[in-house]
Amino acid sequence: MSTLELDTQVDASRMEISDEVAIEISDMNKWFGTFHVLRDINLTVNRGERIVICGPSGSGKSTLIRCINRLEEHQAGSIVVDGTELNSDLKNVDKVRSEVGMVFQHFNLFPHLTVLENCTLAPIWVRKVPRKEAVERAMHFLEKVKIPDQAMKYPGQLSGGQQQRVAIARSLCMMPRIMLFDEPTSALDPEMIKEVLDTMIELAEEGMTMLCVTHEMGFAQAVANRVIFMADGQIVEQNEPHEFFNNPKSERTQQFLSQIIGH
Repeated sequence: MSTLELDTQVDASRMEISDEVAIEISDMNKWFGTFHVLRDINLTVNRGERIVICGPSGSGKSTLIRCINRLEEHQAGSIVVDGTELNSDLKNVDKVRSEVGMVFQHFNLFPHLTVLENCTLAPIWVRKVPRKEAVERAMHFLEKVKIPDQAMKYPGQLSGGQQQRVAIARSLCMMPRIMLFDEPTSALDPEMIKEVLDTMIELAEEGMTMLCVTHEMGFAQAVANRVIFMADGQIVEQNEPHEFFNNPKSERTQQFLSQIIGH
């Protein structure tokens, strides 16, 4: 099924998805120069949904989620996050970014700061959280990702899997309402992948709204409410996992699944 066998299944029956819309993308288009990277994207994400985005390299997956917190700027259509539209208004951009956590393929930790300092920096300087409270919060989330004993170490002293879990804890310290993951395990050795995905599964069990770009199809089956397949800058197909994997409608989706999981 995947490079990873997941023995954890999220109990979807006890995880309610809200009627409240968290993200609304309407007729969104983006170009890099003359290259039309995203074409007419329409996507509604409700509070508490867990969405996995998959597709071949160059399909626009990472660009799509980077547009959701304005790391990339779209040129047409609209993106509304928690009722705030992402546009040229920097106040809106700051407001959305304060509510949206992001974990990247490469961990993007500050190498000269300890794990604890990496986790407390933004809450103290951006959220104006008192230092004592920021430290308590950081230790809480380091406990959650099961590495509180690494708090005083520097990123270079940790394994890749540990660094990625620090990156997740750092995002959680900002108390986001939405988490975006951009291929969070693709830079990891196989034995480190499971520890990161287990951390993400725990977040899913707590009802975090999540959008995750990943090739880990075992994770998609265990966690996602919806799997979205992208190709050539478009959303080709989306469905709940069982239907997506067992009855793909699009020939392009069928081809992709046969390549990655021998469907």
